Amino acid sequence: MNHRRSAVIVIDMMNTYDHADVDLLLPSIEKAIVPMVQLIDRARKHEVPVIYVNDNFGEWRSHHGEILETALAGARADLVEPLRPDDNSLFVVKARHSIFYETPLAYLLNQLDVGHIVLCGQVTEQCVLYSALDAHIRHLQVTIAEDAVAHIHADLAEAALKMMQTNMDAHIVHSSSVQF
Repeated sequence: MNHRRSAVIVIDMMNTYDHADVDLLLPSIEKAIVPMVQLIDRARKHEVPVIYVNDNFGEWRSHHGEILETALAGARADLVEPLRPDDNSLFVVKARHSIFYETPLAYLLNQLDVGHIVLCGQVTEQCVLYSALDAHIRHLQVTIAEDAVAHIHADLAEAALKMMQTNMDAHIVHSSSVQF
């Protein structure tokens, strides 16, 4: 691992849970929520930046406060509230699958001297996978907290984790084993 600092990136967890495939996603989210909360708490205790990167759901006038409020008003606020950003959290709005695609995240990570990112959130076989690839091509070290990511399709998530490990040199570890 390089000597630059780490950051935890929480992907798409400010969510209303009113979309297609939600019934397939919810059991995985419910299992991943506690490890996510513990990972974020540990990062904060170590003064590791926590960056929320979240879809704007096509609402081009939305900002992070509005995204959070909308998610908390959704059907599963119980899955949003434990992950609520604190006053030190950073927030980047995205429009597509990758956390890097047309966002200022790469610039922000450079400004923070981050060379290692820890990914948690949803969905393993979509946004997490594409974000890990984009991080890899930017020469960032990537760790996936495997118990703190959620999937829609277990078989695709398992294949995605294997691809991230094999093709992108990502470290796939239990959230309690993440080293900052």
